[in-house]
Amino acid sequence: MTKKITRVLVANRGEIALRVMRSCREIGIQSIAVYSDADRTAMHVRYANYAYPIGPAPSNESYLNIDKIIEVAKISKADAIHPGYGFLSENAEFSKRCQDEGIIFIGPTPEIISTMGDKITARTTMINSGVPVVPGTKENLKDDEMALRVIKEVGLPVMIKASAGGGGKGMRMVDKEENILSSLRAAKSEAMSSFGDDAVYVEKYISSPHHIEFQILGDQHGNVIHLCERECSVQRRHQKVVEETPSPLMTPELRAKMGQSAVEAAKAVNYHGAGTIEFLVDDDLNYYFLEMNTRLQVEHPITERVTGYDLVKAQIEIAEGKPLEIKQEDVFQFGHAIECRIYAEDTDNNFMPSPGVITHITEPMGLGVRTDGYVYKGYEIPIHYDPMISKLIVWARTRAEAIERMRRALFEYKITGVKTSIHFLERIMDCPDFKEGNYNTHFIQDNEDFLMAPDSAKGRFEDLAIIAAFLDYNHKLTNAPGSDAITAGTKWKEFGRRSAMHRANKN
Repeated sequence: MTKKITRVLVANRGEIALRVMRSCREIGIQSIAVYSDADRTAMHVRYANYAYPIGPAPSNESYLNIDKIIEVAKISKADAIHPGYGFLSENAEFSKRCQDEGIIFIGPTPEIISTMGDKITARTTMINSGVPVVPGTKENLKDDEMALRVIKEVGLPVMIKASAGGGGKGMRMVDKEENILSSLRAAKSEAMSSFGDDAVYVEKYISSPHHIEFQILGDQHGNVIHLCERECSVQRRHQKVVEETPSPLMTPELRAKMGQSAVEAAKAVNYHGAGTIEFLVDDDLNYYFLEMNTRLQVEHPITERVTGYDLVKAQIEIAEGKPLEIKQEDVFQFGHAIECRIYAEDTDNNFMPSPGVITHITEPMGLGVRTDGYVYKGYEIPIHYDPMISKLIVWARTRAEAIERMRRALFEYKITGVKTSIHFLERIMDCPDFKEGNYNTHFIQDNEDFLMAPDSAKGRFEDLAIIAAFLDYNHKLTNAPGSDAITAGTKWKEFGRRSAMHRANKN
């Protein structure tokens, strides 16, 4: 039985809230924004059909406040809630509350979220269904004695991981016996503070892992398909920085095998909605189930770009009870797509967050370029949330062309007022290992000298030219409008030429 959704509350903020609302608008669904005190002037609030405040800036008092969000959903007469990613997107209690209140949760059931959200339970489920899993434990390391015994059985090196974890939190690599107990305590402490659950387990550490995930879609009628892979091995502190599809590691045979395993993993829990099956792949192309994300992923746009399917629209149709119209034989990848995550952070100062007011922004445009962002000139980036401010996605016919297009798009991306990771991403595009597709999850640390070299400030001469010209223009315009504005424009060009000459002479 299907139920038409006409009004969706988006229980999130930033670029993902905007992204969901755009698909809703295309199919005639009204969107409802919720916002904290810090997000009163945020773009998703401006874009939505309706907007409601939900509390103070701290997320546990606003975006994680289940009671308040449900209250707003009732007041606004929302048919459904889309959780985006992060915050409450993988919260089984939230999914259950929606179910109890008669509100459609655009995502899987609370039972599925609980099963796959707990990494120990997920590992056991996959083992029982025949999906390859990294060797390790199937139970919580309850005490020091158990940890020492289990890790000795698995064999060093190992990864200690939070069962309720994600985003690299509650995770420690151990390669020396004397570090086992201190790493265990650190992982359990971080897991408790991040997730309210200190359960941890152990996996054998794969020395040169590639992080590859498969996008899956499942309906409420038992149909499951995959939409191919995403290569996510460019990571820093276990958090993704750049993603691409197809993976340069992949072969047609491996794609078919891993895709089938992803489908089997989803079917093992009767999954419905959009989700991601994450794998580790070693240098010999052996692959192992890592975890399942029961939500939309940050990097979903690159899959949309090479397959042509709108994943948010698919989520909504599945939530309405419609069967999948896409068959596995209909899915193929066309061209190559890359996504760079743009963070407001100081890459020269240990990647410290850089909140503040955006004084200027020029977003890249042109053939094959998509920007999913939420900041604008005059917007103040809050200190309370993740520092990612946008995602830059490019598409081209080949991987080499996609890299060149991303380099061009990053060059065009200008943000002042806060520090960003744009120039660091430019260096990644220039790195020989990345250009050759010869990388794994150690890419950033293996190429640290190249990525963090002094000349990584490439492009800052252009930024200085823009800033200087803008200040000069404002000064001239204020004191003598007209001819001075033209003079300022001429100086802008002259400054740019001098910057180019300086770079040429330096090189």
